[in-house]
Amino acid sequence: MTITMPRGLVQASGGPRYTVALAVDALGTGLLRPFLLLYGIKVLGLSATTTGIAMTAGIVTGLACTPALGRWLDRGARSDAVAAAMLVRVLGVVLLLAAPSGSPGMFAAAALFLGIGNQAWPAAHAALVTTVSSGRTRDAALAAARSVRNAGMGVGALVATACLAGGTPALKALAAATAVGYATAAALAWSVHVSAAPPTRPASSAPAAPAPSMSTVLLANVVLAFCLNVPEVALPLVLATQVRASPVWSAGIFVINTVLVVALQVGVTVRMSRFPRHITLMTAGMVLTLSYLGFLLATPLRHGLAAPVITAVSVLCTLGEVLYAGSATALVAATAPPHALGRALARLQLSSGLGLAISPAVMTSLAAHSAATLWGSLAVATLLAATAVGSVAPQARPTLTPE
Repeated sequence: MTITMPRGLVQASGGPRYTVALAVDALGTGLLRPFLLLYGIKVLGLSATTTGIAMTAGIVTGLACTPALGRWLDRGARSDAVAAAMLVRVLGVVLLLAAPSGSPGMFAAAALFLGIGNQAWPAAHAALVTTVSSGRTRDAALAAARSVRNAGMGVGALVATACLAGGTPALKALAAATAVGYATAAALAWSVHVSAAPPTRPASSAPAAPAPSMSTVLLANVVLAFCLNVPEVALPLVLATQVRASPVWSAGIFVINTVLVVALQVGVTVRMSRFPRHITLMTAGMVLTLSYLGFLLATPLRHGLAAPVITAVSVLCTLGEVLYAGSATALVAATAPPHALGRALARLQLSSGLGLAISPAVMTSLAAHSAATLWGSLAVATLLAATAVGSVAPQARPTLTPE
């Protein structure tokens, strides 16, 4: 299929400059985001509790801003919205660098702007790609952008990890490099000058709220997005506290997850294009459910078998993540009416952000009881979400998303 050719994917994703902007932005995010908590503790001398609360407040505020973003997108904003999401994060990093030691207020303000930018970017990016491409080509372009983003964040995280030995000066240098990266990415994204004429809502159209099937997808998405934190939260926690395995296993799972997402995202998305998007999303939930049952069976294993078996099962978990990422946004983009595309994408981001925000607290609470409680609860919730998605058949816009 022609959409798998690199040149075709680049054009369908917004063009060469926009692709470079995605890579630079992802690299900057990889440099800072995993170590924002350490910056607050080690550089600013804040307590872990204060730092965590500030970061959570930033995420929640970012989610609260998504409805306004959706309305802006429905008025035709595209590259301007992407650039704004990146520039907001520049302001956050500048505040971070300017914060004096022991200043929770400045750190909270920095986390606030970083949270707004992080939550605004996915919907703005999806709206831009939806404007410059359509149908299954758009699905592949969204998948390719995710591969680029994961690769950039992975490289950024590796560079940041290598620099941690430098202490406070190194962390400040990482923050400064992130600001430069965000500013460069914003300039590149803005230079694309993509916008959309606000579509006129037909007089006979339904209310602006999502159709029942869309509401079902959005509710199920809270659970499915929640599961994206399993490799970063649940598995390291189980390996450390219940399996008593070396941290090398957790690091290995993270590397495997990143490499597989980068390598498989586009190919799997293209191959699954023969199936309706809601069936692919349902399959993602089923695969994730099977992986959780695998973790449930692997955790009690003795004689050093638990960690390698959990690592092997994590490949199945990553495949579920790849299927989810290649279908969730594509399904909403294909189903939403043109006059409400921005609001639909904003609602999707709101549901994803909610799932990701609550997952660390819920996972750690469940794991504190037992592995069976953790993996059993995740398996049941994910199976219910997958079943709900499979019970609906959203109607794609025929002129924009040919099957």
